[in-house]
Order: sequence, then structure tokens, then C-alpha cells
Amino acid sequence: MSQQNIAVLSLSLIANGAVTEYRAVGFNGSQASVAGQKVLGASMTRAASGEALGVVTHGTAILEAGAAITLGQSLITDNQGRVVPTTGALSVATGAVAVTSSAANGAILHGGDWPEFVFADALQAAGGAGEFIEVLLRR
Repeated sequence: MSQQNIAVLSLSLIANGAVTEYRAVGFNGSQASVAGQKVLGASMTRAASGEALGVVTHGTAILEAGAAITLGQSLITDNQGRVVPTTGALSVATGAVAVTSSAANGAILHGGDWPEFVFADALQAAGGAGEFIEVLLRR
């Protein structure tokens, strides 16, 4: 691991529960605990509940891998706040519902958030869980 990163924007939060360093952090200041959840960024240090917590939100960050990762892979969070590869390419199922009007044609996707929030791309590979890698954070 390079232990180098370029934080373009870092925010200070109050930790909402214990947060381990190099883990994904949600908008509420807690360590990510749901696989694929929407996150704010990456913790720079560890913090106990109620303590100040630095979170990198833009630029590159160091995060702990939760599985093997290849260079350039799109990343989501696992249920421990570590980064893991996405579960697969986004696709739209065809043939499940017949479209019977021109008004309905094209109205396939609803809502604003995807089932998995891809928030980073791997700048380094990881051989497995527990390794620390540099990632490029997305917005």
C-alpha cells in the first residue's frame, strides 16, 4: 500500500458510533454497515462515538479491502465499511412486462438511487480482505 492519497476535500464530522480508520462513512457520520449503501467518503482516522472524525469526500483515499480487487474496478461498500467490487453490471430486464402504450414506453427506471452506490474506483489491486488500497472517490 502506498499510504499516499490526495484529498481534494475533507470534512470534519462527529462520529455516530465507533468508526475504524480507512472505512466508508455514511452521511450520518457512522461507519457503513449495509452492503452497497450510499456513503459520504472515507475515514482518515478511527474515532469513538461522539469524537471528531475526518472524512475524505473528494480526491483519492486509502480504504481497506473486503475482498480481492483488480486495478480499475468499480467499488461499493460491504457491511463492515470496507470496499468490495460491484456485484455486476447494471442491466434492465426485458420481456418481463409487456408495453402496451407509447406513453409507458421508456418509463422503466424509477427513483433516484441505484441498488448499489458505486462510490470509488480502485487505483491499486488487493489480493484479498484486509489489504489497504488507494481509491479514486466518485461523485
